[in-house]
Amino acid sequence: VSIHKGYYLIIPPQYASRGILPPPTFLDGFMKFLKRPYYVGLVNAASFYGAAHQQPQEFFVFTNFPNLRPTNKKGIKVNYISIQKIPEKLLESRKTESGYLKISSPELTAADVVQYEKRIGGLSRAATILNDLVEEIKLEKINKSFLKEIPLTTIQRLGYLLDKVLNKKELADHLYNESQKAKLNFFRTPLKTVSKTKDCPTDERWNVIVNIEIEID
Repeated sequence: VSIHKGYYLIIPPQYASRGILPPPTFLDGFMKFLKRPYYVGLVNAASFYGAAHQQPQEFFVFTNFPNLRPTNKKGIKVNYISIQKIPEKLLESRKTESGYLKISSPELTAADVVQYEKRIGGLSRAATILNDLVEEIKLEKINKSFLKEIPLTTIQRLGYLLDKVLNKKELADHLYNESQKAKLNFFRTPLKTVSKTKDCPTDERWNVIVNIEIEID
C-alpha cells in the first residue's frame, strides 16, 4: 500500500483484513524515509501512559517545517503538526512490534494537550486527559529546560488547570515555584483564546482570565 510518493507499506497476513498497518508500526520508518525529526503526541502519546479513554482513530505527529499533508488511508488518519523545533530532551522511546517510536514524555504531553486543545476537542477534554496523566508526571522533570521549551501562556493555563480545576496542589506548586525561579513574568491571558473575556474573573496566581467552565468526564 502506498502512503506517500515512493513509500510503500507491506501488509502482513494479520493485518490483511484492515488493509493497512497501525501507525505505531510504520511511523518511525516513514519519518526516517522523509529525513524528518518527529514525535507522536497529544491523545496518542497519552494512550501510551494509560491516559486516553478510547483508542484514538486519528494520529497526531509533530514534525518540522515545511508542512506535511495528512496521511489518510483505509480509515487511518495521521495529522502532522509543524513546529519550529523538536524538543528532543522531552521525548521518550517506546518499543513497538516493528522497532521503536518516539513519543512525547508525560510532561510534554501535558503541555501539548493544553496548547493544542482545539485539535483534541477542547479544554475539557484536555483537562480529562491531564487528570489521568498526572500520575505519570515526575516533579524533577518540570525544570528549567522543560520551561524553556513551553510557551509562557501554556505554562499559565497548565498551572491553572492543575491547581484550580484538578486540585493537584503538589504539582501545581512545583510548576509555580520553578516558574518563579526562572523569573517568568505571567501576563494576563485567557484560559480559552477564542472566548470573550469581558467581565470574567482573573486568577491571581496564574494571571489567567477564567472565561470558560471546565467539565471533566
